[in-house]
Amino acid sequence: MTTAEITLAAALSLVFLPLGLGKIAAVPFMRRAAAHLGMSPGLYRVVGALEVAGAVGLLLGPASAPLGVAAGIGLALLMAAAAVVHLRHGDPPVRALPAAVLALTAVAYAGATVAAG
Repeated sequence: MTTAEITLAAALSLVFLPLGLGKIAAVPFMRRAAAHLGMSPGLYRVVGALEVAGAVGLLLGPASAPLGVAAGIGLALLMAAAAVVHLRHGDPPVRALPAAVLALTAVAYAGATVAAG
């Protein structure tokens, strides 16, 4: 495992674990975000569970590179979808930017893991 892989996996996990757990717990901020996007709390909890699963997959990446790559790709797809949802909802592009940056970071992690063999 390279330094780049470890750094990207740790950074992504530090973002996705608390956000995912907040969505699962339906904390008030996350309930407001779900309502803003027209999503039910149940669907937002599913998104949170996917984020937590992805973060755990990244943390297990050193033990299983295929699992780490799958987690990175899954999180990238999830964040690309989040960016699209924000834009379709009429949010300004700056509201979709964090999701787009996270998607690119997850792709970078998956690419670094594949390149490391």
